[in-house]
Amino acid sequence: MPGVKGSDDVSRRRTLLPLVGVLTAMAVSLTGTRVSAIALPWFVLVTTGSATRTGVVAFCEMAPYVVVKAFTGPLVDRAGPRTISWTTDLVSSAAAFAVPVLHAADLLSFPLLLVLVALIGAARGPGDLAKDVMVPEAADRGRVPLERATGFAGVTERLASTTGPAAGGALIALLGPLTGLSVNAACFALGSVIIGLVLPRGMGRPVPHAPLPQDAADTPTEPGYWRRFGQGFTFLRSEPLLLTIVVMVMVTNFLDAAFSAVLLPVWAKESGNGPSAIGLCAGAGGLAAIGGSLIAAGVAHRMRRRPVFFAGFLLAGAPRWLILASPAPLWTVVVVFAIGGFGAGFLNPILAAVSYERVPRRLLGRVKALSGALSWSGMPLGGLIGGAAVASIGLAPVLLVGGAAYFLTTNLTGLRPEWREMDRLRGKGRAADDPVVPTPRRTPGSGPEPESGARLTRNAT
Repeated sequence: MPGVKGSDDVSRRRTLLPLVGVLTAMAVSLTGTRVSAIALPWFVLVTTGSATRTGVVAFCEMAPYVVVKAFTGPLVDRAGPRTISWTTDLVSSAAAFAVPVLHAADLLSFPLLLVLVALIGAARGPGDLAKDVMVPEAADRGRVPLERATGFAGVTERLASTTGPAAGGALIALLGPLTGLSVNAACFALGSVIIGLVLPRGMGRPVPHAPLPQDAADTPTEPGYWRRFGQGFTFLRSEPLLLTIVVMVMVTNFLDAAFSAVLLPVWAKESGNGPSAIGLCAGAGGLAAIGGSLIAAGVAHRMRRRPVFFAGFLLAGAPRWLILASPAPLWTVVVVFAIGGFGAGFLNPILAAVSYERVPRRLLGRVKALSGALSWSGMPLGGLIGGAAVASIGLAPVLLVGGAAYFLTTNLTGLRPEWREMDRLRGKGRAADDPVVPTPRRTPGSGPEPESGARLTRNAT
């Protein structure tokens, strides 16, 4: 494959090992993260009895995740996603394992817990980004259509979202929350081994630098960190569809963070259903999401993206909030979570395919880092504000307001004209070494409109 050093012969042969390896590493790492997402808030809630402190812990994990991920894109592009992935997973594993060890030794103060949680978040951001960046290369090597590869990635994520919370709820109920954190550490360690040792040798290497035309005269060598960062920002700013997606997902992620980190655990405690109910609801939603993602992997390339995308958000958003605000029995809550999970199963495969189609391979790390960090930028505040809101006005009013905000965000944003672009580059991708020129700002009389870098495509494989 052009632009991947030492891999030309391998890339001409169909091999599914790279895609299977990347998806397996994603599966084990995400499973551990989902276990921790239940274990850590429950640990703080039962040991401190404070919804506010639970929100503070969520903030201390997500804030470093977002900030570090935003600035790691140029490093991923330069060092290669493989190296970044296995090293950061090792750091996450060590920090996660330190929590139960220090607690057992009676050395875990609340400030020290915040430091360890922040370290886990700071390492998770680059690790998640690096695995995402390797998906299109793995699809190319296996000659798998991009939407099918992203669909399988969606299945992987949803499978982790199912087994992780279900296992987390059971582990907490039987053995306590610290066991869940130990499982999280083991999963990160296993993911590091898979990426570092199992993937083919030529997989996940840096894409050689191809200077932009305006850089050719004054930048004969590879650009520095800040110039790389600026190239990613400039390209993202030139893509209205990607920016619109980022804004909408930023708001929904903020709401989801408050929901999962604070509101759902508080509901489980106040309703008397306990942590097993969290695992049951998340497991039902995850199983249904796996079904939705499998359908997306099989037939999404034949479906119009826009109506499917917003129908999925309609099912996955507000109903979960409203059902927890009602006195509905647990089985009804589980059914609503399952319906929402089915709709959610279509979302990430569509978003990932749109992103991979529109972003050149050599800019993929920094553009996805920026777009991902911006999309997640509200999440650190989600748990913090959610905890403070529950402490101030109670659980039910917060759920009603949050559900209304979710509904309005996903429906009003969908009226913008940029969404018509979702299907324009369907079935096309981008060669690894495409030189990309971001769309310039045109002024009257500036001559013919130059072709945007987003329009430089290659034939589908």
